Amino acid sequence: MIKKVSQTLLYYLIKGALVVVPVAGAVFLIIWAVASLDNALNLTSHFLQDEHGHPLYIPGIGILTVLCALILVGLIFTNLVTAPIRAWLKRSINKIPLFNTLYSSIKDFTEAFVGDAKKFNEPVLVLVNETGLKKIGFLTQRDLDTIGLPDEVVVYFPYSYSVAGQVVVVKSSHVQKLNMSATDAMKLVVSGGVSGLE
Repeated sequence: MIKKVSQTLLYYLIKGALVVVPVAGAVFLIIWAVASLDNALNLTSHFLQDEHGHPLYIPGIGILTVLCALILVGLIFTNLVTAPIRAWLKRSINKIPLFNTLYSSIKDFTEAFVGDAKKFNEPVLVLVNETGLKKIGFLTQRDLDTIGLPDEVVVYFPYSYSVAGQVVVVKSSHVQKLNMSATDAMKLVVSGGVSGLE
């Protein structure tokens, strides 16, 4: 009787953990990321003090400041900065060796997710070798004629449980389009294959 009760309790404990742990983990990571960002960007602690002379921290001001700044910059660049000024800025950035590399990489990576020309929206299955090994990735470049690879494409393979990934060039004939959304494909890969097929 005691063994049966303990097995039942263990069963419900595991079921409860399967519900609570992913939710708690996701909430914790989001709160930690937002709090860390807010703390790092909160400028009030530098010029405001409480009655005891200690730096005054107002939660949320850092995030609010960044959001307002991004909206303001977006408004200015969309409505006031003309094409010649943008071209001049681009040329100026291209003249700074290390900064140019970092800026271009971060800009392209950011635009791949939120820009007008999203790149990580075409999940594919790639034949890796003759044994039939296949990997799930995202087609990011279809035309490589300019670098002398007419029948090749670029595929990005995200790593499981990581923000990193791997870029490879493969024969286009080895790439097969997947019948799933980009979100589900990313979930499938990043989760190590345990999520995204619901």
